[in-house]
Amino acid sequence: MVVKNKVVIITGASSGIGEATARILAEKGAKVVLAARREEKLQALSKELGDNVIYKVTDVTKMEDLEALANFTLAQFGKIDVLVNSAGLSPFSNLIDKHVSEWDAMIDINLKGTLYGIGAVLPHLVAQQSGQIINLSSIAGHVAHSGSAVYSATKFAVRALSDSLREEMDKAHTKVRVTVISPGWTDTPITQSITDEKYKASTQKAMVNSGMPVERVANTIVEAINLPEDSEWNEVILKSKN
Repeated sequence: MVVKNKVVIITGASSGIGEATARILAEKGAKVVLAARREEKLQALSKELGDNVIYKVTDVTKMEDLEALANFTLAQFGKIDVLVNSAGLSPFSNLIDKHVSEWDAMIDINLKGTLYGIGAVLPHLVAQQSGQIINLSSIAGHVAHSGSAVYSATKFAVRALSDSLREEMDKAHTKVRVTVISPGWTDTPITQSITDEKYKASTQKAMVNSGMPVERVANTIVEAINLPEDSEWNEVILKSKN
């Protein structure tokens, strides 16, 4: 497999899509660096997945944490091949209710966390003239609905910065690939961040009726990595047929 021995950093690796991606990559022989805030989860997952999986406690809202993560990866494995920006938060609510702290958290994690991850690894990828950045957007990054205004805004922004970065890399004649994965409803713990009871109930119902297993998204991420080095998927949109 192409992923064998590749060094892959995964943010949001303690649960959901990040955890599922780590499991599949480790099974296929990749060297994986788990990054998230919950050390006990990272420690247990790293121990379970074997010697080629290590972790570093990381808060993606802090640029210095992402810089430290990149340097840690280089010190341990000598290179960075792929960054998967999968840390995310989606506390849906109506704008009129002014859940300002939740707005700030989504902007900090979904958007700034993605941007900080890119900033931390990009100089290394450009210097080695290879590598890939995979950013997690969402169907909500294509269509916004009542209750998802700020979440959708962050996911639209992830697509925009990914498109800009891809063009930047092309103009610089680098071989750095940029891919966006935009899933629909996916069965992750992300609904736990919803404090508005009406949106919590409707979202949980949508998960039951239409939620994809996290492995479907994780396998798509692995497929994107497995593409020949001279090609890339700009964006993959995944929707359940339920």
